[in-house]
Amino acid sequence: MWRDRDFRRLWVGQTASQLGEHTTLIVLPLFAVLTLGAGAGELGVLRAVGQAPILLLSLFVGAWVDRWRTRTVMVVTDAGRTLILGAAAVAALLGWSGLPALLVVAFAVGALSVFFDVAYQASLVRLVRRDQLLQGNSALEGSRSAAQIGGPALGGASVSLLSAPLAAASGAVFFALSFLSIRRIRRTESIPDRPERPPRVWRRIHEGLRFVVGDTSLRTVCLASAAFQFSFAAMMTVYLLFLPRELHLSGATVGLALAATGPGALLGSMLAARLPSRFGHGPVLVAAAALGDGVFLCVLALHGSPGVTVAALLAINFVFGAAGQVVNVTVMAVRQAVTPDGMQGRAAATITFVGMGTAPLGSLLGGFLAMEWGLRTSLLVTAAGMLLSPVVMALSPLARLGRVLPVVRDAPPTGRP
Repeated sequence: MWRDRDFRRLWVGQTASQLGEHTTLIVLPLFAVLTLGAGAGELGVLRAVGQAPILLLSLFVGAWVDRWRTRTVMVVTDAGRTLILGAAAVAALLGWSGLPALLVVAFAVGALSVFFDVAYQASLVRLVRRDQLLQGNSALEGSRSAAQIGGPALGGASVSLLSAPLAAASGAVFFALSFLSIRRIRRTESIPDRPERPPRVWRRIHEGLRFVVGDTSLRTVCLASAAFQFSFAAMMTVYLLFLPRELHLSGATVGLALAATGPGALLGSMLAARLPSRFGHGPVLVAAAALGDGVFLCVLALHGSPGVTVAALLAINFVFGAAGQVVNVTVMAVRQAVTPDGMQGRAAATITFVGMGTAPLGSLLGGFLAMEWGLRTSLLVTAAGMLLSPVVMALSPLARLGRVLPVVRDAPPTGRP
């Protein structure tokens, strides 16, 4: 697989894009908290605005991506994010870096990221054989892990040590590198034939929803993802306040702690390429989700010296990254295996919509709980809520998936408008 130049270009581009995305996800909230003095409610709103495009656009994006070349979608979105963050850097130099400007940037970058993420998930199926999906996903998720190593650390350090324009510009540089790599992909994608009178976008969205709902595995993935993303978004809003204000960590230290997710995810990518074929996809999913989601409850025990606290946070985030990556790779392989080529974009978008679409509400809830209940109690409630995800999977047929992935289903017929 690595001998394929186009796959390598996709891998490099996706790594750079994810690095830019993870840098930006840390830069904006930390800049709001540490520089603009944003409170819990304001931070919740900022995170919710950045996540809102997932809820608003995912289904439409899935319908569009299935009809366009994924290379084109990824290149255009990389260019757009580069320009937006470049403009944000200029605005910061001119003194226009208040919370309203951050809200605009967060929404715009979030919207383009929805296009990119759906497109890159669909692109792999068009580049490799189905029997290479697990290896391909492991490689791509491994690159996302590398981004999780550098992104938070770079984001935290740039907010603490550099000016706001340079912090924003660091994300723009990575999106530009992704643009340059992905545009070099030369393989012509096999796009499903379009009927003379293609169905309207709402009908295509309905077909994607019906397909996902009709498949037991995909339906369970949606429910488990919704439970996880809602609780995780709430927990992260509290977490980003808890670390600097309750544990008194600097922005650079917060970034270092969050960056430990990356090495863990690298390990998780390697484990995900082996564990499902040995122990079965279902058991691995449930066990990894329970371990990764439950480990954040350990944060509540931290009261000690800064050295011990940072070491414990590194270990917690490492375990979360490793277990979470096993879940991500395995779920993606299951989804791609049971989904026809012409439905890949819509299936990915539907799962993203149902799962990640709950994240804005979770972020708002996290900000509300932090204001009303305090940071430590809110962290307990939201971290415990993340365990709903492995419970949903354990009670479903998804938990009984064996070592061999299911056979792809036929796509529903495409009707006329």
